[in-house]
Amino acid sequence: MKRLLFFGAFVLMTVCMAMTIPAALFNWRSATHDFGRIPQSKPVTAEFSFTNKGELPLVINQAKGSCGCTGVEYPKAPVMPGQSGVIKATFNAAALGAFNKSVTVESNAEGGTQMLYFKGEVVKEGTVAQ
Repeated sequence: MKRLLFFGAFVLMTVCMAMTIPAALFNWRSATHDFGRIPQSKPVTAEFSFTNKGELPLVINQAKGSCGCTGVEYPKAPVMPGQSGVIKATFNAAALGAFNKSVTVESNAEGGTQMLYFKGEVVKEGTVAQ
């Protein structure tokens, strides 16, 4: 009976280990960015650096801003395991006041969709240093 239990536990452990599926994995340097105070009508860019810590190439299918005031650039080619990449979000600071924006990144990475965030305050030009 002891042998049967030992053998059953061994088979169960082997099956569980075999079921782990290799995946791509984002490792963000930082998923948030604070611009602080920025001048009105001067676009600003946040760079979100990452490394693929997974076992498969990381393919970004799409990256888009939460509004039309944000343009996003992202790697179109697969990012191989251990390699790094950058997603750039350019915000057109047209309206005065505080802002909180996001970038949605769709990829084959573990967890699927990732969110990046940036914030700040748009002020009239000349009042940034205050």
